[in-house]
Amino acid sequence: MAEQYPSIAQCAVLATAFKVLLFPAYRSTDFEVHRNWLALTYSLPIKQWYYEETSEWTLDYPPGFAYFEWLLAQVAQFFDSNILEVENLGYDSWQAVYFQRTTVILAESLLIYALNCYVRSSPQSAKQTSYAAALSILLSPALLIIDHVHFQYNGFLYGILVLSLVCARKQSGHLSSGLMFALLLCFKHIYLYLAPAYFVYLLRVYCLGSMSRLSVHWGNSLKLGSGLVIIFGSIFGPFLYWRQLDQLLSRLFPFARGLCHAYWAPNIWSMYSFTDRVLLLVAPRLGFVIDQNAVNSVTRGLVGDTSFACLPSISPRTTFLLTLVSQMPSLVKLFPQPSWETFVGAVTLCGYSSFLFGWHVHEKAILLVVIPFSLLALKDRRYLGAFRPLAVAGHVSLFPLLFTAAEFPIKTVYTVFWLLLFLLVFDRLAPVPSRPRVFLLDRFSLLYITVSIPLIAYCSLVHQFVFGERYEFIPLMFTSSYSAIGVAGSWIGFLVVYFTS
Repeated sequence: MAEQYPSIAQCAVLATAFKVLLFPAYRSTDFEVHRNWLALTYSLPIKQWYYEETSEWTLDYPPGFAYFEWLLAQVAQFFDSNILEVENLGYDSWQAVYFQRTTVILAESLLIYALNCYVRSSPQSAKQTSYAAALSILLSPALLIIDHVHFQYNGFLYGILVLSLVCARKQSGHLSSGLMFALLLCFKHIYLYLAPAYFVYLLRVYCLGSMSRLSVHWGNSLKLGSGLVIIFGSIFGPFLYWRQLDQLLSRLFPFARGLCHAYWAPNIWSMYSFTDRVLLLVAPRLGFVIDQNAVNSVTRGLVGDTSFACLPSISPRTTFLLTLVSQMPSLVKLFPQPSWETFVGAVTLCGYSSFLFGWHVHEKAILLVVIPFSLLALKDRRYLGAFRPLAVAGHVSLFPLLFTAAEFPIKTVYTVFWLLLFLLVFDRLAPVPSRPRVFLLDRFSLLYITVSIPLIAYCSLVHQFVFGERYEFIPLMFTSSYSAIGVAGSWIGFLVVYFTS
């Protein structure tokens, strides 16, 4: 089959040129977060990294990412040494901005490489659909908004994840897949939510015999176990030696934060919060007991315990149990049927569970679902039917991250263009399934996408025109609740597809 045109590399060059034009664009507090991490990893001994509190944006990623920041800092000193002073809070010279944004683009090269590997490893019959899926990830509005405007390094991290998934495709790559995922956990601990799928898959295909599920490949188990010990030991070992693990873990898992983030991530708890807000209006008529301490709170989740006015409060233990229980069915199917597609499906469903039921979920965590699902979306039209509402909800839910007027055309025009282009292309490429499609899911997708148009118009334009600065929580609440319905509906649809395939 002829080489696809334009190639992924050519599209990456074009996308990079566009991203460079966004260097002067709005940047969130995450820009200062990473500048501070550059400074503290460069200026302080490793022993002090997880104790430093000069800035409120303390180091709360695993040591692997801290080492990554240290490497970047070695280069940063040649561009602007003031970046690396811990006391320079809020420092944002043009040299600092251009350097940090450039590092995001360069680090994203790993994702480009991983997507190339994904297309090359696909069967000949699936080259075209794999190419389309890879381009949809490379040109994703989510990565553009989160990494190249808002500011983070998700492209780099998801490059490791995609490469790990690609390695899992062949028997010779199972060990590499597991070790790369272990390395990913040392960079960002949010990927722990996907670990159950990796554990079951590698246990079944690498550590247990193919002839009997009870036989053990001791050699494989030893290689995987040794590799994990080396990776985690080398990265976390110094902190264990210095008896700093408790301090490190308190930074990685700050359960003192509330159930919901400042802007409700579109999950079950945003609908729970919305329901609580509605009940607050009708509580006097229904005779509900109201928690007066929660009445004046809109998000009830910035810092501290989350409280609700009418509904019972939710504990971290409750969210953990719900996440674990909702992940179990996909793992039960994965163990006896450890194909690559089933594995990626289980990874996707683990991502769904963590996003929908997790504690203090950020809206940006929707990438845990969107990116692995993108690799399966074109398997057939049933998968695509479940993917559509997720694609819309996942990207619309990120709009509040960019709230300045200058960035409005970027987020809306680019996202709408991406949705129209790739959903139409996906619709043409997705093969007809061997099983009947889910009629209700198709109708839900159509209705859901239709509603997104007036919603975006109201939240982005009409509300401010009518109300000005008043009731600013209403567009956020509408966006979050609408997106939560799409994510939850997509999850249910994918569960049906996953267990009937």
